[in-house]
Amino acid sequence: MKPQKNIWSKVELQVYILLLCANADGHESDEELKMIKSKTDEETFQKIYQEFSGDTDDERLDKIDAAIHLHRYSIIEIAAFRREMYEIFFSDCNFTMMEKNLDRILDNIIY
Repeated sequence: MKPQKNIWSKVELQVYILLLCANADGHESDEELKMIKSKTDEETFQKIYQEFSGDTDDERLDKIDAAIHLHRYSIIEIAAFRREMYEIFFSDCNFTMMEKNLDRILDNIIY
């Protein structure tokens, strides 16, 4: 695993996880990327997207696991975050097996 250069803010972590959700089926659609971009500014999005694009699947999950424990999320924040994840998963009106598997993995990491 590549060492994480900076500690992500909550927003950066959120963008990274949403990118992972969008990429669960192997690609990010324009609609999914537009939804994610609406959650942050362009500079933050580009920074996180560039890092995300250079990481392997295992590195992505390792980074999320390490970063999620650095922030204290309230139950309300987690619930809101899960809703955003499902918005990405269901943006194409299809919850694929790969998305379901990723959802279970992220569920274990987040909680």
